[in-house]
Amino acid sequence: MKTISPERLPEFLRRIPKAELHIHIEGSLEPEMIFKLAQRNGVSLPYASVEDLRKAYAFTHLQSFLDIYYAGASVLIQEQDFYDMAWAYLEKASIDNVIRAEIFFDPQTHTARGVSIETVIKGLSHACKAAKAELGVDAELILCFLRHLSEEEAFETLEAALPFREHFIGIGLDSSEVGHPPEKFARVFARCKELGFHLVAHAGEEGPPEYIWGALDVLHVERIDHGVQSIRDAALMQRLAQDRIPLTVCPLSNQKLKVYPDLKDHSLRQLIDAGLCATINSDDPAYFGGYMNDNWLATFSALGLDASHAMKLAQNSFEASFCDAVHKQKYLDRVAAFADGFA
Repeated sequence: MKTISPERLPEFLRRIPKAELHIHIEGSLEPEMIFKLAQRNGVSLPYASVEDLRKAYAFTHLQSFLDIYYAGASVLIQEQDFYDMAWAYLEKASIDNVIRAEIFFDPQTHTARGVSIETVIKGLSHACKAAKAELGVDAELILCFLRHLSEEEAFETLEAALPFREHFIGIGLDSSEVGHPPEKFARVFARCKELGFHLVAHAGEEGPPEYIWGALDVLHVERIDHGVQSIRDAALMQRLAQDRIPLTVCPLSNQKLKVYPDLKDHSLRQLIDAGLCATINSDDPAYFGGYMNDNWLATFSALGLDASHAMKLAQNSFEASFCDAVHKQKYLDRVAAFADGFA
């Protein structure tokens, strides 16, 4: 590819076609929308204003974030609420030149409040279908189990979701990592594998490398969400590189939650240079200060990455996606065509 000057690199990063594989849709709920939906649904919030809520986004670790995350989700009640939330994210993704998005959602966060799983799934699914037609964003859903809850509750959620299985392509595992190893969900993931779902799991964000091993060897996941602690285990790094197990890395999230307080210390460059299929994603962008292009720009600036890294990360994002081989190649061709035509 042609040389891209440092001055033009930010434009290259903004415009390059990319896939987002680690986005929690509830984590895209901006304070303005939280207040709008609260008013629509008659929900009272423990914050006086949008500004008051934004000030509360001073997290020190994962759990402090999750506490406010679940409070924000309390305003989601009607199918239209879920549609509006997803549509707002998809519009931002389109502006960032995300052309493929695989979106996590947490049904247990909503069913525990009396919202039906049908309401959740249909609202999100309708937004994904509209995005493909109107924005050119190919969006799919991945249902996540909350790991701080029991495996029995995960089984109940799976059974409740199966009548709507045509609306989601995969199963994930998220929420509080430490103290909830992947092995806790071995049986339900085995069932999901039998049913033909794609499998992913959060591992190695705040948890140890052993959690990544467990996700691979016990849950048999195809992708590791986060995975930044793999840098502490040479054998694991070799396994991830050899088997091309993707890592969906979320740099600004890692910085905000103090996994890497200084982005200059982030392990992403080491992961890429070691030949791992690492990708850049936004995680919970409303809470962590950045959507896709924000993450790309901040990470490249902090780590001194260049256009060749951008090509690799974009290619990795489509390689790691769950779209079929024909679409995967089409997206990779778009990346190549973009680079060749960048002027």
